[in-house]
Amino acid sequence: MATQSPFSLLEGFLQKLPLPKLQPPAWAVTEAQRRVVLLLNHVLMQETEATSRLARQKGQVMLVQWRSFSFKLMATPAGLLDLAAPEATPDLVLTVTDESPVALAQSALRGDKPAVRIEGDVQLAAEVNWLTEHVRWDMEEDLARVMGDVPARTLSQMAQSMVAGLRQFAAKAASLVPGSSSS
Repeated sequence: MATQSPFSLLEGFLQKLPLPKLQPPAWAVTEAQRRVVLLLNHVLMQETEATSRLARQKGQVMLVQWRSFSFKLMATPAGLLDLAAPEATPDLVLTVTDESPVALAQSALRGDKPAVRIEGDVQLAAEVNWLTEHVRWDMEEDLARVMGDVPARTLSQMAQSMVAGLRQFAAKAASLVPGSSSS
């Protein structure tokens, strides 16, 4: 007997729930986008090869979108990212194709990248792909600067254990879904 995943039940319930279309104010969206750019630049600055690759793409605009959320990023001459003007024409469009936030969370917990439709400049797409494959945020190092090596290591190990547990849970839940190939 096939057992349905609790994730699919929750997702079905959320999709049927009549919620009003709430739109955050424009200033909140802009501030959230700026915070994402700051985090991305922080991570990029830790890898000189990443900034040199991105510097070669200066002025190129990338549109990143998922469902109704989107923002445009522009490569700077310094090899970092900045928000592009809303009217800027994108050279590369990256669209996350999976509409389900639950499915995205499950794939992230498995360590998978989301499915993305890519349209536009091939060279820019290759550089973005290289960045996603090779650049990683060393959160433990950043925490060590703030709280010291030992607490940062302890916190990092706790987070890794939590993620491993969540991955096991997601794998087990996915194996319960009828038609799932991950047994």
